[in-house]
Amino acid sequence: MSSSEPVMRENQTLCTQFTFVAFSSLRELQPVLFVIFLAIYLFTILGNLLIICLIWVSPTLHSPMYFFLANLSFLEMCYITSVVPQMLVHLLVESKTMSVTRCAAQMYGFAIFGLAECCLLAAMAYDRFVAICYPLRYTLLMSPRVCLQLAAASWTTGIVMELVQITWIFTLPFCGTGQIEHFFCDVLPVVQMACVDTSQNEIVLFSISVLFILIPCLLILSSYARIVMAILRMPSAAGRHKAFSTCSSHLLVVSLFYGPAIFTYLQPKSAHTPDTDKATALMYTVVTPALNPVIYTLRNKEVKGAFWRIIKRQPPSQAA
Repeated sequence: MSSSEPVMRENQTLCTQFTFVAFSSLRELQPVLFVIFLAIYLFTILGNLLIICLIWVSPTLHSPMYFFLANLSFLEMCYITSVVPQMLVHLLVESKTMSVTRCAAQMYGFAIFGLAECCLLAAMAYDRFVAICYPLRYTLLMSPRVCLQLAAASWTTGIVMELVQITWIFTLPFCGTGQIEHFFCDVLPVVQMACVDTSQNEIVLFSISVLFILIPCLLILSSYARIVMAILRMPSAAGRHKAFSTCSSHLLVVSLFYGPAIFTYLQPKSAHTPDTDKATALMYTVVTPALNPVIYTLRNKEVKGAFWRIIKRQPPSQAA
C-alpha cells in the first residue's frame, strides 16, 4: 500500500449504512414532530411556488430583483426537499437507516443547493447595491444577460465545488456502528464516521466554508454598508423609506441563512456538540426556508399587490 492511501484503524468493520438517532430519545413525540415538520414542509413548498408563479405571471415583477427571488424560491424548495422528506420517513418507521449511497445522494443535493444559495444571496445584494447606488446605470449594469450570468455562476459554483468535495468524502471507508447523532447526512457527522485520518477533508471543508460562506457574507455586508451610506444621503424621507424597505427583506433572509451556517461550519471542531448541531441544522434546513416566503410576501408591497390583483382578476393598469 502506498503512503498516500488511507490507512484504516485496526479491528474496524466497514459499514454499508448509517442509522440516524437524533430523535431516538423523543419516541413518544415522533408522531407530533412528523405532523409539525410535514406542515412546515408543505407550507414552504406552496409558499415558494406561489412566489414563483406570481413573478412568472405578473409583468410588474419582471425585473432583476424578482428574477433572483424566483431563483431563490426554487433553490429553497430543492434545499428543503433534499432533507425533510427522508426525515419524515424516519419519524414514522422504526428502522431509521440509510445506505451509504443514498446518504451520498442526499449530501450532494443538500450541499449543492446550500452553496448555490450562498452565492445567489450575494448576487441579490449586488443587485440592490447597483439599484440604490447607481440607479441611472441600473438597466445597463443589471441587464438580462448579466442576471442570467450571475444566476448561472451561483448554480455552477455550487455544483462544481460540492461534486468534488462530496465525491472525495465518499471515497473514504466508513466503519463502526454507523450510528449518527443527527437527522440527515450532514457533512461533519458523516466525515466523523470515517475509519481513516480525515484532517485533509476537514481542512478542505473549512477552506470551502471560508471561501463560499464567509467571503460572500463579507461582500454582502460591504454592499449594504455602501447602500446605507447612499440611503442616508437621500434628501427625501419617502425615498429613504422606500430604499430601506426594498433591502430589509433580503437582509433578514441573509441573517437567517448565514448566521446558522457560519455557526456550524466555521466554529472550531471542539465547539461542536450533537445538540447544538441538531438545533442549528433544524434552523437552516427547515425554519429558514419556511420563513422566506413569509418575509418576501408580508414585507413586499409589490408581491402583495400582484397577489391581490390575481385574486381579484384585476389587470395591473386598473390596480394602478
